[in-house]
Amino acid sequence: MTKRTKGVVFAVAVVCMGLQLMAQTSRHVVVHAGHLLDVKSGKVLADQMLLIEDGKIVSTGAAGETKVPADAVRIELPNATVLPGLIDAHTHLTMDPKFGYDRLAISVPREALIGAKNARLTLLAGFTTVRNVHAGGYSDVALRDAINAGDVPGPRMLVSGPALGITGGHCDNNMLPSEYHAVGDGVADGIAEVQHKVRENIKYGADLIKICATGGVLSLGDNPQASQYTLEEMKAIVADAHRLGRKVAAHAHGAEGIRWAAEAGVDSIEHGSYIDDAAIAVMKEKGTYLVPTLYLGDWMIDNAGLTHLPPPLLAKAQEVLPAARKNVAHAFASGVKVAFGTDAAVYPHGMNAHEFAVMVKLGLTPLQAIQAATINAADLLGWPGKVGTLEPGAWADIVAVDGDPVKDVTTLERVKFVMKGGEVVKNEYGK
Repeated sequence: MTKRTKGVVFAVAVVCMGLQLMAQTSRHVVVHAGHLLDVKSGKVLADQMLLIEDGKIVSTGAAGETKVPADAVRIELPNATVLPGLIDAHTHLTMDPKFGYDRLAISVPREALIGAKNARLTLLAGFTTVRNVHAGGYSDVALRDAINAGDVPGPRMLVSGPALGITGGHCDNNMLPSEYHAVGDGVADGIAEVQHKVRENIKYGADLIKICATGGVLSLGDNPQASQYTLEEMKAIVADAHRLGRKVAAHAHGAEGIRWAAEAGVDSIEHGSYIDDAAIAVMKEKGTYLVPTLYLGDWMIDNAGLTHLPPPLLAKAQEVLPAARKNVAHAFASGVKVAFGTDAAVYPHGMNAHEFAVMVKLGLTPLQAIQAATINAADLLGWPGKVGTLEPGAWADIVAVDGDPVKDVTTLERVKFVMKGGEVVKNEYGK
């Protein structure tokens, strides 16, 4: 080792030691906000202080009444509105908007690397927690673990691993001819097989179970309105998942599949494009969340050429997506529980907040749309009080925007400050 190299190594060691000492002595962070949105009441409170210790919120209150520890690191946001970090309950971080045959060339390791890119984009967009509902080869498990270990930046993740589906259904691989014997890694038919697949997914790290209750849009040879899993199969899936402490999300477009999934006890219906009054009634009775994914209709049809969308898939999209808006608006008006989800990967990651404006256009108030991405989504994920709130005891996941998002929900498309677990990951306001 040369003299110069030794000097560099010593300098790096000193810097690392300094950072360690800083971490040990500066456990307190104070965020001084010009305005704070209470997402439960909808009130915007002026001149607020949030005291953070070890990555969690200790207290919130008026700046003049908050005692700030002497060693606290202060973050000044005097002209911003702060609110809890946002939650997206339907993402596919390990995928990009490619739906033609070129998707067959993407390996599982490549999926994981795509996920690392998209995790960063999602976090910088203000989404500090996501639920990832399907990824090949448990690449989402690997991504979640890498984020938790601090290897790559990204949001908190709850992941499903491969989605369960029937042979030839939406969650199978239907793009290759029979001689390839291609089968989706979540395919399972019959009660015994679906029970085995639930247990296998949990064995390999799944936080929740994703199932395909009906056909889909971005798949060949199936009908979005047709039920796929039977009621009995879904009951078996839910029974095993719930007994083993996992929630179940059901991809469901068709009304019958939505109704059967809700009757089986799933925790959320994803998409809900053809939801009808009978399905709404069962969902309200069971307390099932609807996770609509609406903005993708605007982006996908306008950009079909960029995604290499095969003509049969484009035809389905042009039929399903307008129907979804009409039926989801009816579901909103009927009072179903709503959690925010985007299906990010159908359009580029980082654009998640464009979903808010569509939800408002279809009947929710801006506050209700924000609640769907905070307290409601936290409840669906099983993390109430931990995420989606700025109450004491919650993780210090905070975003800030200019203006009042309750008056103009599109301000959430322009997040300028992001904190996750007390660590600032984005600050366009300066110090």
